[in-house]
Amino acid sequence: MSKVIALANQKGGVGKTTTAVNLGIGLAVQGKKVLVVDADAQGNLTDSLGFKEPDSLPVSLATLLTKTMLEEPYEPDEGILSHEEGISLMPGNIELSAIEVSLVNTMSRETVLRTYINAVKDKYDYVLIDCMPSLGMMTINALAAADSVIIPVQAHYLPAKGMTQLLQTIARVRRQINPKLTIDGVLPTMVDTRTNFAKDISFVLRRDYGDKLCVFKSEIPLSIRAAEASEKGKSIYAYDPQGIAAKAYQAFTKEVKDIGEKQRKRQHQAGLSR
Repeated sequence: MSKVIALANQKGGVGKTTTAVNLGIGLAVQGKKVLVVDADAQGNLTDSLGFKEPDSLPVSLATLLTKTMLEEPYEPDEGILSHEEGISLMPGNIELSAIEVSLVNTMSRETVLRTYINAVKDKYDYVLIDCMPSLGMMTINALAAADSVIIPVQAHYLPAKGMTQLLQTIARVRRQINPKLTIDGVLPTMVDTRTNFAKDISFVLRRDYGDKLCVFKSEIPLSIRAAEASEKGKSIYAYDPQGIAAKAYQAFTKEVKDIGEKQRKRQHQAGLSR
C-alpha cells in the first residue's frame, strides 16, 4: 500500500526540497520504493538530484498533467528518471507555470495531480511531492493528492508565525476535497544550535502547535554540507555520511517510517474488521 506525502510550506527557503531529497533517499536506504515528484516550476528538486537543466527535459510533470487534463493515454513510467541512490524522480520545470494557469479553467481542477499520482503510485511504497512555495493551484493539487502533509519550518520567528495560513488551507482542502488528509508533523529546519534564539523558536513551535499536531522530535541543523550536497546532485548520506545533518535526517526518516507503518497497520486492521 502506497503512502503519498506532500512537503508543503508557502514560505520559500525553509528546506522543503532538501528534506524531500534526504527523506526519499533515506526511505530507499531502508528498502522502500520511493518516487519523488517535483511539483515546483523552479525545478529545484530535479536540479538537486543532479538533473541540472530541468527546462530542457523532453518529458516532465507538466507533460503528464497536460495528458491527464486532455485524457490522453500515457505509460505509468513515462518521464520518470532514476537516481543513482535508488529513488525515482518525476521531474518538474518552468512548464508547470503554464499548467497552473491552465488548471483554472479545467474541470475537476483540484484533482488533476491526484489522477496522475493514482495512476503511478502502486509501484511505490512512498510518493513524496515537493510543493512550490505558494498556496496556489499546484499546491492545492498536491494536498488533494496526498494522504498526509509534512511541514518543514525554518527555526525563525516569521516562518513559524506564517504556518497558520497553511494550516487553514490544509483544513479547507480536508473539508472540501480530501477528507482523509492528515498532518504527519512539523519539521524544524535550519536550527542553529549555537543560538538561544533557534532553541526558543523550537520551544514556541512545540508550545503553540504541540497540542494540535505533531512536531517531529528530530530537528534539522543549519548545515552548509546539506547545501553543498544539493549542488553535487547527491543526498547528505552520500556527501557527508558522518555529519550532523545526515544523522538528523536519518532520525527524521525513522520517525516518518514509523508513522507510515502505524497507519498501514491501522488500515489493515480496519480492512479485516469490515
